[in-house]
Amino acid sequence: MNQKSKIYVAGHRGLVGSAIHKQLLAKGYERVFGRTRQELDLLDAQAVRAFFDEEEPEYVVLAAALVGGIIANNTYRADFIYQNLQVQQNVIWESFRHGVKKLLFLGSTCVYPKNAPQPMAENALLTSELEYTNEPYAIAKIAGLKMCESFNLQYGTNYIAVMPTNLYGPRDNFHLENSHVMPGIMRKIYLSKCLFEKNFPSIRKDLNARPIDGANGDISESELFPVLAKYGIYPDRVELWGSGKPLREFLWSEDMADACVHVLENVDFKDLASATGEVRNCHINIGSGKELSIADLSQLIAKTVGYQGKVVFDSSKPDGTMRKLTDVSKLHSLGWQHKVEIEEGVERLYRWYGNAQSEG
Repeated sequence: MNQKSKIYVAGHRGLVGSAIHKQLLAKGYERVFGRTRQELDLLDAQAVRAFFDEEEPEYVVLAAALVGGIIANNTYRADFIYQNLQVQQNVIWESFRHGVKKLLFLGSTCVYPKNAPQPMAENALLTSELEYTNEPYAIAKIAGLKMCESFNLQYGTNYIAVMPTNLYGPRDNFHLENSHVMPGIMRKIYLSKCLFEKNFPSIRKDLNARPIDGANGDISESELFPVLAKYGIYPDRVELWGSGKPLREFLWSEDMADACVHVLENVDFKDLASATGEVRNCHINIGSGKELSIADLSQLIAKTVGYQGKVVFDSSKPDGTMRKLTDVSKLHSLGWQHKVEIEEGVERLYRWYGNAQSEG
């Protein structure tokens, strides 16, 4: 790539895409662009074809996806497999049809088996069964990375798939049902802190920025408590799903973006594929290679927020995969390592969350 290359970032408003978009601009790329969902429906094959015909991007970052936490993945199973497959098929096919020089596909470490050896190396893919709660999403992402690999092998394209670990950062989703684990826990703890302190103005500001089940800052105090209790938020405690024992790895989204741009600039498919034998597992894990339990994460968030209440776990609810640590040795061998540690990252996320509320 050069500074004048035309680079399309699909999903440039989301957690992943916005971080990559920002990083590309910061590195001096002048023709980085995206389209909002209102401007371009990536589920619509004809609309995607017309867009590529008109814009003719040279490089594509496919970061657009329907994502969510364990509740959303298990509840909206059809949406997660259909929408992700459709978006991937449309964007990858049009990239091929238009001779895109390089495509970067963003997957997830959910592609690995539920009981994969830890840490999870790229060659663990498809070696045993997936975690049931996110199986539809995982299957869609496996299909995407195999599409990239298959187009490379059959047509000589240069499509690279990266599998980031659990991400968090600016533009994260704090929806209490559909969020990933870290922003969901952070918001619950923050709202419980506000209830304990009887800080109703701050709760109303939060609800105005991010309504809960249609309830915004106009809700009465008597109506407020049952709305929050539905999600395990009380004045003296926060109730979280599962046992708190699962171990998770987290990566600051801007670190992830830096890794992705590093791959775009320095890595080609030929660097990843063996010259002899079967060519498989050419994707790249992106992570920190470090982990902590959900219970420890919740305590770190509580400390950061200044929360004095209890965090309790409902072990009758599913835990999901018990451990998901990535083997990042391939990424390290390609010349990249993470910079932001979890303590600093949680502080940054909480700061961003507060600022986003104020702006809202």
